[in-house]
Amino acid sequence: MPTSQDARTLLHTVLPTAAVGAVAAVVGGVVAGGKGALGAVVGALVVIVFMGIGLVVLQRTAKNFPQLFQAMGLMLYTTQLLLLFVFVAVFKDTTLFDPKVFAATIVAATLAWVAAQARAYMKAKILYVEPEPSAPRAGEKTGLSS
Repeated sequence: MPTSQDARTLLHTVLPTAAVGAVAAVVGGVVAGGKGALGAVVGALVVIVFMGIGLVVLQRTAKNFPQLFQAMGLMLYTTQLLLLFVFVAVFKDTTLFDPKVFAATIVAATLAWVAAQARAYMKAKILYVEPEPSAPRAGEKTGLSS
């Protein structure tokens, strides 16, 4: 079950990426017509889906296996970037949409996602160490007093 912090982080990364995708769709539509706009929309959706799945996996890993968080994050981002390159390579000769606008949108949307995710984590109030409750001092009352 995702926490409110997880949902907030996801929201703060999806919205800027979608905005970049919308701008890319307008620019792609002007530069390459309908196929350019479609290529930009598909590129932005691919980035949002891939990076969104990765973020959810990374958040679950952090909760369940905190000792693997850093290694998992590095492996996950490397895998995501390789898969995005594969998408660009697979669709380089497509006639469904403009492949150049598609590739440019994937790059721009990925950069927007990473920057937005970094900003979301920097602004989040996440404790790095869980503070342990301190022992009561001599003469200090604890619990409910009547």
